[in-house]
Formats: sequence, structure tokens, C-alpha cells
Amino acid sequence: MRDETISDVTKVLLVGLDTGEEPDFEHAMEELKSLAEAAGKLVTGIITQRMENVNNAFYIGTGKVEEVREYALQCEAQEVIFDNTLTPSQMRNLGRELKLPVLDRTNLILDIFALRARTREAKLQVETARLQYILPRLVGMRENLSRVGGSSGAAGGRGSVSNRGAGETKLELDRRKIEHRISELKKELEEVAGRRENMRKKRSQSRIPKVALVGYTNAGKSTIMNHMLARYGENKEKTVLEKDMLFATLDTNVRCICPGGDSENTADNRPFFLADTVGFIDKLPHGLVKAFRSTLEEVRCADLIVHVVDFSDEHYKQQMEVTEETLKSLEAGDIPRIVAYNKADKSPMPNLPRKKDRQIYMAASLDCGIEELAGMIAECVYADRVEREFTVPYDRGNVVSYFMENATVLAQEYREEGVWMRVRCHKGDADKYCV
Repeated sequence: MRDETISDVTKVLLVGLDTGEEPDFEHAMEELKSLAEAAGKLVTGIITQRMENVNNAFYIGTGKVEEVREYALQCEAQEVIFDNTLTPSQMRNLGRELKLPVLDRTNLILDIFALRARTREAKLQVETARLQYILPRLVGMRENLSRVGGSSGAAGGRGSVSNRGAGETKLELDRRKIEHRISELKKELEEVAGRRENMRKKRSQSRIPKVALVGYTNAGKSTIMNHMLARYGENKEKTVLEKDMLFATLDTNVRCICPGGDSENTADNRPFFLADTVGFIDKLPHGLVKAFRSTLEEVRCADLIVHVVDFSDEHYKQQMEVTEETLKSLEAGDIPRIVAYNKADKSPMPNLPRKKDRQIYMAASLDCGIEELAGMIAECVYADRVEREFTVPYDRGNVVSYFMENATVLAQEYREEGVWMRVRCHKGDADKYCV
């Protein structure tokens, strides 16, 4: 049984080119290996080359191409995966010389996203990104693409293409089909994005703060979300997928978290919406960021970002830089944030959890630091909340209803002149109503 399972797995050879620009080339190759395994492939060999400049025709040196072909035969590789994005001509030339399917890092990540996509929105986003990746690579993908689509016979004859144009090539037909499909997908995504925007507007109207969990893939964002839900969630059963793998979660899930919700004193409750977002990675394909932009709007619209870091990874600082760069590309670089150094139990650091300013060292899988992180979040997002006392005339019952829904009512009495209230509310609401 085990041998049959292994024989079903695609065997791959990884190829890397070190030009000296990569801060840690060995780690980049390790990450490529992890990505291949996340795509369900078996890495049977790794081959690298040190060269100052990329070869325009083959990415690697021409002599190295022959070495890769021979090594691929030795390790019985069925595919060859390169560590960076290849140009269409490089992919075409390599495929011709190696006589094997050639993938690059972008293609590999797209494959993983296709495997992980579960919701309709995620599937639409991944298909859009894949087609946008394929479109410029149509030339040379297969020899018969350049054959004429119609025959030279009379119009209406057996070999003609009727109204499509007898001289139109298969390449042009394929390009047209892909462009048409991309157009259809974008329309569907616009509809989904519209529904998501309506949900986002409803949450904004409630005045409940919005918090987004962001970070490198597999840093523990979903683990934090699920432990928050278990302690403070309104719907504790609505957990998100939590797995020790790259890109386990593609969908942005938003849940209402209410620290103090189990307390008898509901005046201590300070709810916030918590969004668990797709993980980032070095060299994340631009097409994916663009396709997932509507999903990642939850990050741009957040009042606070919790940057989750895998503190047990020796390259965590580099991963933090990648996350910061991605946030800047999403125009979310200026949003206030808390840094949650997760998996700190795997480091020598004692006495967890540990807090310092807007940083916390924690271990979410052990439920260590969840309460402290929730408290830090509430303090940050409710910093602009103020307490006010005021009396609302009985003919303005809508104001009472508004504060009941959008503020924390600390005390309330029905008096002769109206409803007396003491509330903790947004400063904007206080300035508008509490005069």
C-alpha cells in the first residue's frame, strides 16, 4: 500500500540560481522544497548554480542545462521546478531541452492555492490568477498552437471556420478564450466583492472596531483565531481551518470576539471583529495579490493589525520584512499594529507570556497569551472611547436605540425628563449626541 502511494506522487527536481541577490539562498531553497511538498510533490533531488547574472535564454547557464537533464534522469524526476519566476521564452527553451514539464515558483504557488481553495470566491480568485499567468506563456507551449485554424477550401466547406476567420491561428483562438474567461471571472468576482463590501459596511455601521491578523504563512494566525473564539467568541463553533502547513487558509474569515463576554459584569465587554487572512510569503505572485485584493480589503479597512510572527523560525526577521512590504503594497502600512511573537515556547525565552509595549511573546497552541493578547487588542481599539453621562428626551428614542446597539451602556435610568444614560462610546458619537 505504501509503495503504491509513493508511486502516485509526482517526483520533482528543484533547480536554484544564486546570483548573490538573495539574503539567504539556502533558506530560499528550503522554502521551495516546503512549497513543493505542500503541493503534494516528492522532492527527489536539488541542484543549484552560482552565477552573477541570469541567462536570458535558459535562466541557468547553458552547460548547467545538460547537467540538470542528466540529474533529472538519475533521480527519476517527472517535473523540474525552478526557484524563481521564468519568462515565457525561458520556460519554452527549458521544456524543449529538458524534455520534461517545467514549473517555476509562481506556478508552484498557484498550484497550492488551487489545491487549498474551498469557497466559491477563493476558486474564482485562483482561476483568475492562473489564467493571467498562462496568457503571456501561450507562445510555444505546444507546437500545434501555430497551425492555421481553417482550411483553404471554399467558405462553408468541411474544413472552414465559418465566421471566426479562416486564417485565425489556434494561438489566437486560445488567447481569445482565455481573455473571455478572465473577463467572466472578473465580473463574478466583482459581484462577490460587492457582497463582501456590503457586509463590511454593516460592520462599520455598528462602530465595533475591526482587527486583522496578518503574517507569514504558517505563523499561527488561525490558531490564535480559534483560541480567541473558544474563549470569547459569540459563535464558538465557527472555527477556521487550522493546520501545520503552508497556505492552509485562503479565505478571510471574520468573527466577533467579545473579551469579558463570560463575565457577569457586561460593562467590561469590549467586542471587536477579528479577521483571519491569507498568509504571505516571499515572492508572492503579483497576480495572486491582485486577485485576492477584495479579500485582503479586510486588512486595509482594519482599525488595528496584529502581525503574527513565527518566533521559532530562525528567519523570522526576514519573514517580518516580507509581511511589512506586502502590507505597504496593500496600502495598509500606516495602520497601527501589535506584534505577536507566536510559538515562543519553542525558544529559550522563559516566563511566557511576556508583554512589552505593543509586543507580546506567546504560544497560541498552548493557549498561552491569548487572554493577554485580547486585552492588548481591546486597549488599543478602544483607546478613542470615552465615558459620558447624558439624558435623552423620551421623544428621541432613536438615540437610546443607537447607543444600545453601538456603545457599552454602563448605567441607565428612566427619569422625569427622559432616559438618563452613562455609556462608553466612540468619541465621535459622544461629540454628536452627548451635549
